[in-house]
Amino acid sequence: MSATAPTRPDDSRALLVFTNMPDHDSATALAAALVEARLVACVNVLAACTSVYRWQGVVETASEVPVLMKTTLARYAALEAAIRARHPYELPEIVAVPVERGLPAYLDWVAAETGG
Repeated sequence: MSATAPTRPDDSRALLVFTNMPDHDSATALAAALVEARLVACVNVLAACTSVYRWQGVVETASEVPVLMKTTLARYAALEAAIRARHPYELPEIVAVPVERGLPAYLDWVAAETGG
C-alpha cells in the first residue's frame, strides 16, 4: 500500500509568492509587516540581484532585493493588497506559485500561522 499526502482544503493550500523591493531596508520592513499581520508565515529576504527588464519601451537595469513569502490561497488576496499598498513601484512584480509538495508538518505550520 502506498502512502498518500493528506488532502487540504483548497483555501489552505500553500503558495510561494515572489516580489522584488528596491533595497534591503524596504524589503525587511515589508517582511515584518506581513508576518505581523499574519498574511504570511515566513519571508525570506534574499541578497540583492541585478534585474534587467523592459519598462515603457526602454531596457532598464536595476539592483533589487528578492522577497520570497510563504502563505495560503486563503490569504493571497489580502497579501497582494498589502504588498501593493507598501510597494514603491508603479507596477510591482507579485507572482504566486502553488506548492505542489512539501513537508506536511511545514505546510501545516504555514496554514496555522496565516489562520488557515
